Amino acid sequence: MGRTLTEPRAAYATLEIDLGAIVANWRTLKAAHGGRPTASVLKADAYGTGAVQAAAALHEAGCAHFFTAHLAEAVALRPLLGGAMIGVLNGPLPGTEADYSDSRIMPVLGSLADIRLWAAHGGRLGRKLPALLHLDTGMARLGLALADVQALAADPALLAGIDILYTMTHLIAADEPASGINREQLGRFSAARALLPPTPASIANSSGLFLGPAFHSDLARPGAALYGINPTAGRPNPMRPVVRLTAPVLQLRDIAAGASVGYNETWRAARPSRIAVLGVGYADGLPRALSNTGAAFFDGVRLPLVGRVSMDLTTFDVTDHPGIAVGDRLELLGPHRDVAEVAAEAGESPYELLTRLGRRYARTWFA
Repeated sequence: MGRTLTEPRAAYATLEIDLGAIVANWRTLKAAHGGRPTASVLKADAYGTGAVQAAAALHEAGCAHFFTAHLAEAVALRPLLGGAMIGVLNGPLPGTEADYSDSRIMPVLGSLADIRLWAAHGGRLGRKLPALLHLDTGMARLGLALADVQALAADPALLAGIDILYTMTHLIAADEPASGINREQLGRFSAARALLPPTPASIANSSGLFLGPAFHSDLARPGAALYGINPTAGRPNPMRPVVRLTAPVLQLRDIAAGASVGYNETWRAARPSRIAVLGVGYADGLPRALSNTGAAFFDGVRLPLVGRVSMDLTTFDVTDHPGIAVGDRLELLGPHRDVAEVAAEAGESPYELLTRLGRRYARTWFA
């Protein structure tokens, strides 16, 4: 039999997740929604922060509505969430109907085929089953197009066997308050809902909550802002930071002026330099695009990332901070390295950076 090797936790990059900040952010978003019901979106492992831990903290704080992207995510969370509503945004696939109803999970119905599938399952069980209805108002991904809504209006029997808890839509450009598409979507949503039996509405995502009262509804569905991403582009972030990523220095190298660091000699030392090596790379979600542009922090001092980010290792110029020793931890994300700032340096979305955080980190959660 083989043996289990356990490395010291200190040898790993550590991702610290502040559950208290997630709860505080949910309360801030709920307040922005005028105190109305405000869900928590937990898809993609709660945007990389740990869906199990985030869900438990949010439920304990009073959140009663949750969303995931996939059914398996929702089933895994059901035991933690008591009688709370869990909606699955991607909707039901044929053959999964019993998994939804057995676990009291709500499918988001985004097509006539979804509606027929769910109604038929309710018919077999002999009862109306709850669900959410998704109207597409311009995203052109999931959701009922206007022609589908008109078909429902012409044949009310299609929805007769379903208990629609909320009718929802998804905003295209809520992070661009000046975009006219936001108001256009609101108008399309109102017009489409007017063709159907009255139900509660769900409109705003994280940024949508800050577009004004017209975008408030019976249920908001914030996601990224819960985890610290700014929902108000160009303005100070009203959210508390949630993640802090640090990694220990594995080795310090003294190199001569003119020496190169990393693959393909993309960086050369202009002076005798000291290089700190960290055991974090693009396999851990640190974008390769940060090569020669990124940074870490130590004691509030910026340390430039030099050379290419490789799969498992990254190098930093610590020449001007001679007190750094092997084992000292450098900050890659945190108070000095906001997720949005790092993402901008890499030319990507903060959503992408956060959800791609690697599985090799030693994760710790605290309230």
